[in-house]
Amino acid sequence: MNVLSQNTTIEETSELFQTIASAARLEILLAIGAGEACVCHLESMLGYRQAYISQHLMALRKAKIIESRREGRYIYHRLRKPELLDVIRQAAAFTDSKTLAAPTPAKDCCCPKCIS
Repeated sequence: MNVLSQNTTIEETSELFQTIASAARLEILLAIGAGEACVCHLESMLGYRQAYISQHLMALRKAKIIESRREGRYIYHRLRKPELLDVIRQAAAFTDSKTLAAPTPAKDCCCPKCIS
């Protein structure tokens, strides 16, 4: 194996872990891991402000970890590779913590998916 290509792979993997290292980003990834979600849905599940969530979504989108689609005035976000959740859960196992689970939505979410 070429050392340069190995270093590139190591760098890319390091960048992935740096991008998802934030606790808030891990929460967001777990929340959208079960399916796509809009910002208002994430607000209701996580209790963070819209601007805070949007900043993290932008970083995750820039790193090509998530992708987004627009439906009317709502933008829905989803994981590009759902297998990332397996990596996150395996990493959590090293901490001897309980199994990570996706947060549940609060009843005050106003997105079309929650209203219908």
